[in-house]
Amino acid sequence: MALDKPYRDIPGTTIFDAEQSRLGYHLNQFCMSLMKAENRARFKADERAYLDQWPMTEEQKQAVLARDLNRCLAAGGNIYFLAKIGATDGRSFQYMAASMTGMSQEEYAAMMLAGGRSIAGNRVTGEKNK
Repeated sequence: MALDKPYRDIPGTTIFDAEQSRLGYHLNQFCMSLMKAENRARFKADERAYLDQWPMTEEQKQAVLARDLNRCLAAGGNIYFLAKIGATDGRSFQYMAASMTGMSQEEYAAMMLAGGRSIAGNRVTGEKNK
C-alpha cells in the first residue's frame, strides 16, 4: 500500500524515501564500491563491463554512463552515494550540483553565494512565479 506522499509536489525535487531506497539499492551499492581504489580503476578501465557486474536496470546503467545525475536520482540514486562517481571522475561536489541545474560551476557558485535559487515558483508544482 503506497503512503500519501505530499512531498512529490515539490518541483525539481526527488525525495530519497524508502521507495527510492529500494529502487536504487544496487545503483547505490555500485557507487559505494568506488570507495576502493581497485574498483575505481576497474570502472575507469571499462565502465560498461564494471556496471554489468551489478544487477542494476539498464536505465540506471545508462544514467551512470551519461553522468546524468538527475536520471540517477530518479532511478533511486542517493546524492551522497552518487558523489562517489564524481570523485572517481575527479569532479567536485559543486561541479556535480551545477551539472544537475544546467549551470556552469561558476554560475552555480555565484547563485549559491547570492543566496541560492528563488523560492518563488519552487514550493509546490501549482504555485505561480511572483
